[in-house]
Amino acid sequence: MAYPAAVSIWAFAFSLYLGVCECYFSIPLKIYPGKYNFSSDVDLTPLRRVALTSDGNGLSLASDPSGTVNFLDMVNNLQGDSGRGYYIEMSIGTPGQKLNILVDTGSSNFAVAAAPHPFITHYFNTALSSTYQSHGRTVAVRYTQGNWEGQLGIDHVSIPKGPNGTVTINIAAILSSNGFFLPGINWQGILGLAYPMLARPDSSVEPFFNSVVQQLGIPDVFSLQMCGAGLSASGAADPAGGSLVMGGAEPILYRGSLWYTPIIEEWYYQVEVLKLEVGDQNLNLDCREYNMDKAIVDSGTTLLRLPVNVFNAVVEAITRSSLIQDFSSGFWDGSKLACWMKGETPWRFFPKLSIYLRATNTSQSFRITILPQLYIQPITDVDGTLDCFRFGVSSSANGLVIGATVMEGFYVVFDRAQRRLGFALSTCAVSGGVTLSEIAGPFSAADVAADCSAGILKEPLLWVISYTLMAVCGLVLIVLLLLLVLPCRRRDRSGEITDESSLVRHRIK
Repeated sequence: MAYPAAVSIWAFAFSLYLGVCECYFSIPLKIYPGKYNFSSDVDLTPLRRVALTSDGNGLSLASDPSGTVNFLDMVNNLQGDSGRGYYIEMSIGTPGQKLNILVDTGSSNFAVAAAPHPFITHYFNTALSSTYQSHGRTVAVRYTQGNWEGQLGIDHVSIPKGPNGTVTINIAAILSSNGFFLPGINWQGILGLAYPMLARPDSSVEPFFNSVVQQLGIPDVFSLQMCGAGLSASGAADPAGGSLVMGGAEPILYRGSLWYTPIIEEWYYQVEVLKLEVGDQNLNLDCREYNMDKAIVDSGTTLLRLPVNVFNAVVEAITRSSLIQDFSSGFWDGSKLACWMKGETPWRFFPKLSIYLRATNTSQSFRITILPQLYIQPITDVDGTLDCFRFGVSSSANGLVIGATVMEGFYVVFDRAQRRLGFALSTCAVSGGVTLSEIAGPFSAADVAADCSAGILKEPLLWVISYTLMAVCGLVLIVLLLLLVLPCRRRDRSGEITDESSLVRHRIK
């Protein structure tokens, strides 16, 4: 009977090997190809060009008279909205070919269409660029409902409404894709602004912003304003949708003070969430629930995504406090829209949502709050008589994601130099004279754990199980580990993404 037992051990180990090889870092990305109509409230009249200064906390403000950085040139350089994504125009190659590139703080590859596709109007033709050089390496990113494959290379890139200068950038030339480019979008590539750890096929591929900082000498800071807050899906035009400021923060884009939270881990922009409130109701969950298995800030994710237990608690709390007691479950899970008579907005029926973030003084926290106008989102009208809305919050099996639903209320500063994220009230998060977001603090963090991320595994759970099994099985399984782990790690670098938050979802058909 020893032989069947040995077979069982080997079979179990092999199944673990297969399971481990299917564990990958997730790149949240989900785009709704709807049509929104909105405008920016940013006032550009006080144009100025002053010396690069500091806010007293080491953050670069305003403009550099040398011409390398003029933040005002970058105001309103984004188009789009949370549904279709926010994108910036770039010039790629020599001579320059102009493409619109999706801004995504939840991934790290700079990837552009390099072949025709029925849903895009143009693409980067590498043969027409005299400066394009292929690395001869392939890269593939697969989503549960979409994928792209391409070839790594380098070329010159400049941003018409960005820092002055041309930068040599790693580019993934997308040669084939399925479910990545969608009807109704107006971008032809993706700009990953996260850290090298998320780069595919491995972290040796230097991300775009790292190259910009190194080659142009600008501060290792960028900031993002997304101006689609609370606006309806009725227009076909693509007015300016926000601002991506590289090198610091532009004061005309926010009101009040910047509140900072530490970056916990430099892969995604991972932060520490201490608690959530619905109206004045504290959910009273262990703070580790909010950070399981991570909490990140990601412009490439449309909604506010919450771990399942947290999501269920939020829905229950909204139901208790909402003036509408009987509500279809399909509205909460995103499968149905809720419609009201035209002109009758539903926001008065719903409470505010608040997220408490750990402050840089770790014994304190601050609170960012969004009004219902940001998470009960107008999508379409029906026969001119009904206005329909969707729920801007969804459940997640892979952590909490502060996506565009929340980010549209704030000016967010990604201060990589000091490993912190800053939040301030966005000047464009206003609708009908109503400010759609709030920020307050500091509050004591004495009532929460000293480290809400404690106990969260940075490596997939299957690794731990496999290590335990190898310790028990001894020398035979150690040999098996040597034979299997190296191929597994190479396969991991292929960039396969299995996180549900990577789905290009929430499309209204």
